Amino acid sequence: MTSDPFARRDWMGLIARAPLARLDALWPDDPPAFTWLRAPEMGAMMVQGRAGAVGAAFNLGEVTVTRATVRLDCGTVGHALVQGRSARKAERAALLDALLQTGAGAGLHARVLGPLRDAECGDAETRARRAAATKVDFFTMARGDA
Repeated sequence: MTSDPFARRDWMGLIARAPLARLDALWPDDPPAFTWLRAPEMGAMMVQGRAGAVGAAFNLGEVTVTRATVRLDCGTVGHALVQGRSARKAERAALLDALLQTGAGAGLHARVLGPLRDAECGDAETRARRAAATKVDFFTMARGDA
């Protein structure tokens, strides 16, 4: 169990950003028994943006989200809020959040969060390489009499 709230915020974000196929591949073989406190439900959420990342916030638009909350038999509660309409991903994310707060959390950090973080970093590097390949360097040529 961890007492650092930023660690939980980080793993919840990492799990929410991960594709469902990646979560399925890393899913524990023996999922725990749980009770739904909030079954997966879909809705919309307003997303805000900032001009130049420093200006005043403005409403950019809405995105579809799915949320879920579970309670393990030991009493630990897990929450999930994922983009899209995947009830299965919300269930898995909520269960992982709950499990990471228990004694099994240390093993799951290495077995699930480590590979998710590595894959996310690899995806970011791939996007950066693709963007760099399209870079165009502009330059100005001055005429000799200037």
